[in-house]
Amino acid sequence: MLTATLTATPQEEYVEFELTVENRGDERVTLSFRDARRAEFVVTDADGDSEVWRWSDGRMFAQMLGSETLDPGESMTFEGVWDDPEPGEYAVVGELAAADAGAEAETALSV
Repeated sequence: MLTATLTATPQEEYVEFELTVENRGDERVTLSFRDARRAEFVVTDADGDSEVWRWSDGRMFAQMLGSETLDPGESMTFEGVWDDPEPGEYAVVGELAAADAGAEAETALSV
């Protein structure tokens, strides 16, 4: 069983995101990925109605299959940065980009 936690840390000119995915099950989990992207971060308005920023927009990812393995109790953290955000109140979703497993977390963000 995978669980996820998300932190959003505003800095002076950017916001750092960290999505931590943990295997809380009793068995090893192997995550399969279709490309080099391992996570996605999406910022919406505070109500979640309108998308403001998406980490993967404008990025290119190597087209290579990959995998990561999490033993029971093990976790891994994926990072993203939003440069020069406008001041405001936002909702953020971080999600695992694995083809065969899902985990996502939400948090509020004030810039």
